[in-house]
Amino acid sequence: MASLFVEEMRYLKKEYFKVLLLNTKNEIIMIENISIGGLNSSVVHPREVFCTAIKKSACSVIAVHNHPSGNPAPSQSDIDITRRLMEAGELLGIKVLDHLIIGDGVYVSLKETMLL
Repeated sequence: MASLFVEEMRYLKKEYFKVLLLNTKNEIIMIENISIGGLNSSVVHPREVFCTAIKKSACSVIAVHNHPSGNPAPSQSDIDITRRLMEAGELLGIKVLDHLIIGDGVYVSLKETMLL
């Protein structure tokens, strides 16, 4: 999934937070821009992440955002918002499968690094 976003998001000068809405077969239903932040942060609230997911009957989601610095290392804030999204998703019955952080030609998957 990350390959869909590495080239598109690696040169962005602001932090963009997107969510992929997936069906029961983990096929993409829709990709939605949730927020556009500044150089080093964007405000993300679970209600924005899950609003369209509920309307579109998504089974699961994958969060994706970029780090304009080019370094995809997750911050504590990245880990915290991912945990909040997972908790909210659990209540709603919409699983958060992963959170991808895009850097300059590279990415970090919180699932692969076991931070999820």
